[in-house]
Amino acid sequence: MVRTQIYLTKTEHQRLKTLACERGKRRSALIREAIDRLIDELPAPDRITLLHNAFGIWSDRTDLASAREIRKQWERQTR
Repeated sequence: MVRTQIYLTKTEHQRLKTLACERGKRRSALIREAIDRLIDELPAPDRITLLHNAFGIWSDRTDLASAREIRKQWERQTR
C-alpha cells in the first residue's frame, strides 16, 4: 500500500469517524472502499479508444527506427 494524506472538512471527519465506529472498521478502510466504489463506477476504456489515444505518441522521436526500416531488417534476417 501507498501512504497518502487527504484533507477532510470537520463534518466529513466526524461522519467518517461515526461510520467507522458503527461498522467496526478503520476510517482508512472506509476511505479505500469509497475510492474502489468510485473507480468501479467509471467505464473501462475500450481497446479502440486506447489505440486512438496512443496513436502518434512517439511521432516526435528521432532516435527510433521507422516501421519500414525495421521491416527491412527482419526481411534481411529471414533470407
